[in-house]
Parts: sequence; structure tokens; C-alpha cells
Amino acid sequence: VLGPRGLMPNPKAGTVVNPQDMGRAVNEAKAGRVEFRLDKTANIHVPIGKASFDEQKLYENFAALMDAINKARPPAAKGNYIKRITVTTTMGPGIKIDAMQAQSLEVSG
Repeated sequence: VLGPRGLMPNPKAGTVVNPQDMGRAVNEAKAGRVEFRLDKTANIHVPIGKASFDEQKLYENFAALMDAINKARPPAAKGNYIKRITVTTTMGPGIKIDAMQAQSLEVSG
């Protein structure tokens, strides 16, 4: 039941860790490593922060997410890869973001 739904731990997703890599895995988890994937309707639901984060941290997290999505883009994908972006709180109204402008954000480092 869990396997087909993608809920079983697996090494590819980084949820199964070798004992020698345990320290690295714990550090990544504490640093806020977030896994994202598409649902059945090709939507990505991923947290980019908490209400307590300042604007700069939310911007950096959003820019890093956009960078990760663009890096994961399959080479065969043509046209607009990201069609719409909506940012929202857990149960709040959505705020639409210009997808073309969001894809060009730079991660400040």
C-alpha cells in the first residue's frame, strides 16, 4: 500500500541512510532539507518557510526552490515548464506570482 504511493523509505529519496552517512543525514534534516515531487495533477506543494521568517529568508528559500525545480527539469521538456505559481499560508488565500519572473530569481549567497 505504501510503496506505490511513494511513502516507503528508499535510498534514492535519501530516506534510507547508510550508517557511515548518518551524521550527514542528521545535519541535512536539521538544516531544513525539503523533498518535493509532483502529485497526480502535476502540482508541487512544498513549504518555503514559516510565518516567523523574515522577508529575506523567505525570498532565499523561494529562489532556492525555483533553482532546484529548474535543475530537475527533464532535458526533453519543451515550452513553459512552470505554468503558474501561487504562494499561500496553510489555510489562507493564494497570491499569484509571475512564473517567468520567478524562474529568473537569483539565490543570494
